[in-house]
Amino acid sequence: MPSLTTKGSFSKIYSLAPIIILFISVLNEFDFNYLNLEYFSFNFPFILIFYFTLKDFKHFDYFLVFIAGLINDTVVGLPLGISSLSYTLICISTSYLRNITIRPHPIKDWFFFLFVISLINSISYSVLTLFFSYTLILENYLINNFFTFLFYIVFLNIFKYYLKGVND
Repeated sequence: MPSLTTKGSFSKIYSLAPIIILFISVLNEFDFNYLNLEYFSFNFPFILIFYFTLKDFKHFDYFLVFIAGLINDTVVGLPLGISSLSYTLICISTSYLRNITIRPHPIKDWFFFLFVISLINSISYSVLTLFFSYTLILENYLINNFFTFLFYIVFLNIFKYYLKGVND
């Protein structure tokens, strides 16, 4: 079976799939309101950015991540730059983790992810409430943090399968 690297333009599109999915996810800004699940939300862009800046950083452009944050702020209605700051902080933290890690381990990455998203959500919450006088419910941030943390392991396996297809 020929590898994706010999297929030309299809392999280029396939290698850009994480960025394309990131832009689709920030443009879509899906939620589960139509399922009547009141206490369920997760931040898929956080998972996607964390994983691909940690594992496949050469094909994941940080400038495009910043632009995706600006698009997310426009779609959601947040002050311009809040999501870009969050996404950039994820890129910085995963770059730090990648540089200090001798032996990568998915469970350690998972708990570092929990630390990073907790820190980023607390910074976003603080900035939005203190500087922009948004009235936010802290419970929603905690629920989002919890489910984002849980879904990281699920998407980790999907993304590993994807990277195996790209690297073959």
